[in-house]
Amino acid sequence: MLKDIGGNGVSSKNIDPEREYIPTPEASRRSGLSKVHIVRLLKTPGALEGFQLGRDWFVYTDSLEKYMTSPHKPGPKGPIKKGVQKRSNETSTKESNS
Repeated sequence: MLKDIGGNGVSSKNIDPEREYIPTPEASRRSGLSKVHIVRLLKTPGALEGFQLGRDWFVYTDSLEKYMTSPHKPGPKGPIKKGVQKRSNETSTKESNS
């Protein structure tokens, strides 16, 4: 089973033999991203280019380098505490009523 991710189509002819590729554990070591996050990026169209061969995922090194040099928005820092959010809403409501 071979899936081309980042391109269009599912076939072995979509693997570019001219491009260097690495398995996700190596991509994880080079980038500092988790293996799960790299696979998620591979499945997101346009984020990272690579392919799946059997159950293993491979990333084109030029695509990984391009992704790492482009700016990214920081993700959430953790769950929002309901108590803190509620208090800040109450404060802003009191201030706008004054």
